[in-house]
Amino acid sequence: MMKRPNIVESSITLEDLRFYAYHGVLPDERRDGANYRLSVTLRFPAVQAMQSDAVEDTINYAEVYRLISDEMAIPSDLLEHVVYRILCRLGEHFASLTEATCSLTKVQPPIPVFDGRGATFTATAIYQEE
Repeated sequence: MMKRPNIVESSITLEDLRFYAYHGVLPDERRDGANYRLSVTLRFPAVQAMQSDAVEDTINYAEVYRLISDEMAIPSDLLEHVVYRILCRLGEHFASLTEATCSLTKVQPPIPVFDGRGATFTATAIYQEE
């Protein structure tokens, strides 16, 4: 008799996506732009996709990337606002999404003599039917 696994959690992660965008409160940031890195983890029940091997039963990560790219192209003052917009857009687009974590890093923040990997904002959203 074959034992079937009891899948308790499943997720898709897009890691270290790179964008050039125009976010920031300083005029130079809006005019010149900057490099950003973004990672997102999407949690959803994936048992159907695992069994069917059909893309329509999962969250299509190519579509996730397109939605994130669209949001990254809209300038905002704060990283927090960009992350919020991304989390909202993903929740609106993917009905099966139960939770998402998004981290956005400004690689070279406008801080004098900054010596680090960047400034990162991370948020996690839990999606519930209204």
